[in-house]
Amino acid sequence: MKKIALLIIVAAAALFSSKVSAQGKFGPDSIECIKYLSYYTEYYKQKNYDAALPNWRKAYNICPPTARYSLLSDGTTLIRRLIQANAKNAEYKNQLIDSLMVIYDQRVEFWPKYAVSSLNNKALDMYNYMKGNPAELLTGLTEIVEKTKAATRPNIFLFQLNTAVDQYKADALDAESVISIYENAVKYLGEAKPKNDVEARSIAQTVEDIESLFITSQVASCDNLLTLFGPRYEADPQNLDLAKNIVRMMGITEGCTDNDLFLNAVTTMNTLEPSHTSAYYLYKLYAGRTDVDNAVKFMEEAVAAEASDAVTDAGYLYELATFCYKNGKNAKAVESAQKALELDPALAGKAYMLMGTIWGSMVCPGNEIEQRAKYWVAVDYMNKAKNADETLAEDANNLIRQYAAYYPQTAEAFMYDVTDGQSYTVSCGGMRATTTVRTQK
Repeated sequence: MKKIALLIIVAAAALFSSKVSAQGKFGPDSIECIKYLSYYTEYYKQKNYDAALPNWRKAYNICPPTARYSLLSDGTTLIRRLIQANAKNAEYKNQLIDSLMVIYDQRVEFWPKYAVSSLNNKALDMYNYMKGNPAELLTGLTEIVEKTKAATRPNIFLFQLNTAVDQYKADALDAESVISIYENAVKYLGEAKPKNDVEARSIAQTVEDIESLFITSQVASCDNLLTLFGPRYEADPQNLDLAKNIVRMMGITEGCTDNDLFLNAVTTMNTLEPSHTSAYYLYKLYAGRTDVDNAVKFMEEAVAAEASDAVTDAGYLYELATFCYKNGKNAKAVESAQKALELDPALAGKAYMLMGTIWGSMVCPGNEIEQRAKYWVAVDYMNKAKNADETLAEDANNLIRQYAAYYPQTAEAFMYDVTDGQSYTVSCGGMRATTTVRTQK
């Protein structure tokens, strides 16, 4: 009897589409339609679903799908209950699942106002009931996502990617297909318009979960990404969306940022949509390659960008100062450190200590006094550093003791007509500083 009832449902579904335009709201047998709609609805409201089911079947077979939206939406609830009740009867369960999908399709066709909601619910039921057929499940989920796009419920993207990854691991799907699914998921989630903070948090969490799943799946090896995106970029190097995809994908793939494709994609982003973040990213890439000139160029571009605030710029400048010092550009390092502390006084201690360290490490030409005068400047900066940030006092004092050991002797200074307390201007390595003479007593 159950199979007969199921066949009636499926057969009726095929007939509804051709008949509905020639019928009134409740069909040719409107009295029977209204009667069984009333019967099942009363039982349904009372949550007496067992009594509602046979009456719903009657209504479903007699009434056109346009009679009442609840005829179809309630039907999905009743069929789901039947699926759960017959979980151990595989054949009948699969027939019920097919019927459930048919009802969803009718909801989409005859009630387009609720199409997005119906498709989202269909996707969830597909994932719940069709895991035993992953290929069909993935096809169904992908078709739904292509229709609902940014209106897709966030967790459906995760279900789709999870199914795709399983298929990839079973050698039933290639890496490019999985990557495409991931790209679309991130794209549509980025276009989603949350109605409130709860939805916004849900979307953000789903993006994190999708990225985590994608990374741990190891589908996107760096070699795969280079093979996939290399030809695309060469064919369309000015495609901003493509460049962003490359940067995002390679950025989350371990060990995949030290290559020309990644560098070129970031360069495209910075050219077509310049920002302090893309310029800073280029600084990091060139710094990693020890391309000092380009690294400095892009860091200065990041600082010059209007969107970055003073604190951000100060951080950039201090980082640039450290980088320049490590790469022998001492004058640039001191200049950058000075600008950093001017923009953000909170960095004063660190900036002064760096400038003192730079002066203390210089090799200056000239006589004995000219060679050692750098230590007076270095100590000046160390004193400023510990005054600006007491947490640096111990390190600053240690360096002061080291530098003071190289002060000239009083007699030696006298030979060059230099005495304690005298003002003295030091020139070294393209830098100048005015300091005070100090000697060892």
